[in-house]
Amino acid sequence: MNIKEIKFAGWTVVDNSPDIVRCVVCVAPHTSNWDFIVGMTASRRLGRRIHFLMKSDWFVGPLRYLFEELGGIAVDRSSKNGLVDQLVERFALDSSLCVAFTPEGTRSANPHWKSGFYQVACKADVPLLLAKIDFQSKHIEISEPIEIQGDYNLDIAKIKEYFKECKGKNPENFVL
Repeated sequence: MNIKEIKFAGWTVVDNSPDIVRCVVCVAPHTSNWDFIVGMTASRRLGRRIHFLMKSDWFVGPLRYLFEELGGIAVDRSSKNGLVDQLVERFALDSSLCVAFTPEGTRSANPHWKSGFYQVACKADVPLLLAKIDFQSKHIEISEPIEIQGDYNLDIAKIKEYFKECKGKNPENFVL
């Protein structure tokens, strides 16, 4: 394994994953827009190009070009639109796609995580990494690929366990 450690602006980032270019990354906690800024800075400093999902409402005017350039994928949350299947298809066409998901789906407290990240990793047969952003310690850690058992309830319990000590920018908004 090739562990990488970098520092920037008082933050320490530890990347325990091997050099994987195709993967799903489950990022938590998501309690502030600062998660995006810190997470994107960390990924760029690590030399990773990570795509991310964002409400399509943000993809307007000049922001559209900015977010697309940064790796943004617009998501219309107003209806069911087959996002999981669209991303699985995108993985089939792109040998270097890496997509970050915030499973809480909101910056507000939400113990009921969305399962899209899990479904995409399973259906696209790509590694699943976990990335925690701890604002209290100013520490970001990226896991080794986790082994998915295929039992969502069992796997999500293990995934949430990884994040249990993590403090978001607004810790009251992170509940497991």
